[in-house]
This record gives sequence, structure tokens and C-alpha cells, in this order.
Amino acid sequence: MSLASIELVPDPRYPVGKFHRPEPGPLPEGELAYAISCIAELPSQLRNAVDGLDTAQINTPYREGGWNVRQVISHLADSHMTAFFRVRLALTEDWPTILAYNEKAFAELHDSVAAPIEWSLELIESLHARWVMMLQSLDAAQWQRGFKHPERGASTIEHATLLYAWHCRHHLAHITRLRAAKDW
Repeated sequence: MSLASIELVPDPRYPVGKFHRPEPGPLPEGELAYAISCIAELPSQLRNAVDGLDTAQINTPYREGGWNVRQVISHLADSHMTAFFRVRLALTEDWPTILAYNEKAFAELHDSVAAPIEWSLELIESLHARWVMMLQSLDAAQWQRGFKHPERGASTIEHATLLYAWHCRHHLAHITRLRAAKDW
């Protein structure tokens, strides 16, 4: 996602702006490479973002009414496992209809609020390594394969990759901006 398409707003819910679906047609040169690099870099960026945080800090919400750091990291693992699986379905089936899930309910499950963040960080590291390897192997036709979301409609692998690159930056910024605001 190019920096030109990021809407900078002070809203703490969207620290890097809301995702904007690209216009139909070819993407600008380098967009997919940038998106893949965002996905590739998230595991190390997350580790850096939480380095040195104690339990109380990990249990601090990034905003009033928002998830705490532990839940954000757990959500990234849940969401990105789902995305990885959806892309694999799109590569192996003809425009499958995927399942939606209640991410807010997932974030309230016991493992999301109580498990060590290390478990999610390790999962994200391995998952992102495989995801990036898969994305780097795609040809032009495969990028245009896709799936149907029951609420959001059709999405190509290309679009999903741009969305999840934004998703990486979005939730990483929740943590880094919390740290900056609290001077941790």
C-alpha cells in the first residue's frame, strides 16, 4: 500500500488511517512487493514493539475501550492464520465462499486474555514465514484468484495481501503509539 493512500487521522482506532481498497486495474509498480515486505517484517517489528514490557503494560489497552497489547497480538495471530488459510483456499478452489468470524469474541476467549504473548509471537513468526514464501511464488494469474466473503463480497489474493499489509501496520501502530504515549 503506498503512503499516498494512507489517510493520516488522529483517531486512535486507526493510527495509520483506514484501509482504502485500490481502484480497479493494475497496481502501481512495487505495491505488492511493499505489501509482502510489510507481512515479512511484522514478526520482528512486533518483538521490538513489546520488548521489555511487563505484565501490567501488556495488559494495558491501547485506547479506552480497546484491546490490550496481549489481545492485539493474539488477534494478529488469529486474523493472519485465517487470512493465510483463505489465500490457500483461493489458490486451490474456484472462488470459494469463506467463513466470517467474530474477531471481538475471539479476543475475549481465555487464551486471548491469558496466554503468554510469546506463544502468539512464535506462531506469527512461523506463519508469516510460510505466508511470505507462498506469496512470493505466485504468478500474475494466481494474484487474481480469490474468495467470496459472506459480508464483504469478492476479494482477490492481490487485494487481500494489500489489506493484510495494512493490518500489520495498523495493529503494530496500536502498540508503538501506546508505548510512546505512556513513555515506556
